[in-house]
Amino acid sequence: MNYSIREEGGFRFIEEGEGRPLILLHGLFGALSNFREVVGHFSQSHKVVIPMLPLYSMPVLNTGVKSIAHFLRDFVHYKRWEQVDLLGNSLGGHVALIYAREHPERVRSLTLTASSGLYENAFGSSFPRREDKEFIRRKVAVTFYDPVHATDELVDECFQVVNDRNRVLRILALAKSAIRHNMARDLPHMTMPVCLIWGRNDTITPPEVAEDFHRLMPNSSLYWIDKCGHAPMMEHPDLFNSILENWFREHGLK
Repeated sequence: MNYSIREEGGFRFIEEGEGRPLILLHGLFGALSNFREVVGHFSQSHKVVIPMLPLYSMPVLNTGVKSIAHFLRDFVHYKRWEQVDLLGNSLGGHVALIYAREHPERVRSLTLTASSGLYENAFGSSFPRREDKEFIRRKVAVTFYDPVHATDELVDECFQVVNDRNRVLRILALAKSAIRHNMARDLPHMTMPVCLIWGRNDTITPPEVAEDFHRLMPNSSLYWIDKCGHAPMMEHPDLFNSILENWFREHGLK
């Protein structure tokens, strides 16, 4: 992704295109490259923004999904946006949910893909085996239906993260906070339009999680992508973009 990172007001972010702001929120092990095709597609019709979330830079005791949501609040306030469209993958979806719960008037629409917030099976109960690169490769491969997407670049990025003690402490803090902040009671009160795009073969946030989101959120639409795991926008970017674009159009959100 050859986009320049901007720095303003203490925030670092990518911003491409013009129009209504569409904020993309990556997951715990996510990278900017995860959204390459989404940025390329939607920057033709939106101002697409990816804030650099402070996953690894906050004090450990303050590291959690709620703190990240407060960072998002501060960022939106700094940019003086009255309303935004949010798109979150995995932990990023959880952050979007907390922000939408606390600031519903600011959220024009919410798109969740493989979001945590109800249930997530990440590294399971085991601590990441930091020295074992093949273990990390297998864990990265589980993210996808087709392990070909577990590139050396992704494996190296993940391996680097879990071999940094300070980052590992924050990963564990974020994972524990995600479990504590279950959103089931909040979802029925969130009435903004919600688009759920899910891989049928997701083993981290399985299909029943998507069905629970759909059942609990009163204004949601659920779309499935076959032969797809935990990162639909990476495994099937064209289909993902088509689903979201059509949903925007159907709900008058273009």
